[in-house]
Amino acid sequence: MHLFYHVDRAVWQALSGPQQEEGKARLATLIAEARGWEKFQILTLSILARADIGFMIVGPDMHQVNALEKKIASALGPNVLRPAYSYLSLTEKSEYTTTEAEYVEELRTKENLEPGTPAFEEKLATWKERIKYYTQTRMYPTLPDWEYFCFYPMNKKRLPGQNWYALDFAKRRELMLGHARVGRKYSGKVTQLVTGSTGLDDWEWGVTLFAHDPYEIKSIVYEMRFDEVSHGYAEFGPFYNGLRLELPQIFERLAL
Repeated sequence: MHLFYHVDRAVWQALSGPQQEEGKARLATLIAEARGWEKFQILTLSILARADIGFMIVGPDMHQVNALEKKIASALGPNVLRPAYSYLSLTEKSEYTTTEAEYVEELRTKENLEPGTPAFEEKLATWKERIKYYTQTRMYPTLPDWEYFCFYPMNKKRLPGQNWYALDFAKRRELMLGHARVGRKYSGKVTQLVTGSTGLDDWEWGVTLFAHDPYEIKSIVYEMRFDEVSHGYAEFGPFYNGLRLELPQIFERLAL
């Protein structure tokens, strides 16, 4: 869950000094406790321009996520945090990932390697480790400790002549593999988490990017616009950019 809020200054300033300190302590305690829950991760973010403060919550229990969301909203005091934007999605593995049978066929037809040969078995073992790592990072991600954050939602188009869902699976897979090759050029510069939201939110996917340099976020999004998957079939929602900071730093920047 991605949560972005504005701080209502009038409501905040109407609170007494002790009430303000209690609210900040309450929010800090809430985040610290939730970070101790099993398999939960929470990022606190200073959002640029479009909101004041943001939270990215990753966890396995929807009840806990929901309870945490409600407590965050009221932690600083009633109506201090006003929702700017929110997004709900699930981690998922891409349906276009190469299967073992497909990779074996590639080794046989494209590299003339037969099962049982040392070269074949070495390549297959390497591929299995790579797929295992990919699946783990997509389904159970560890959020990186990188400074810059960007989130945006997106859809695949369903228009006459530009209907992604009217393409057959083989064509969609071919296009997505090409799209992924562009993304791999930014390995070590941008970490990307794509989560699915069909039936959960107004868009179909949420994309979260992390980088050490905001230029790399701009660069990968720009370059991918020229890929056929994007220029032919993608629609993009609002972009939310921020800085990964802990609450005391965010409170200081917001003059709370």
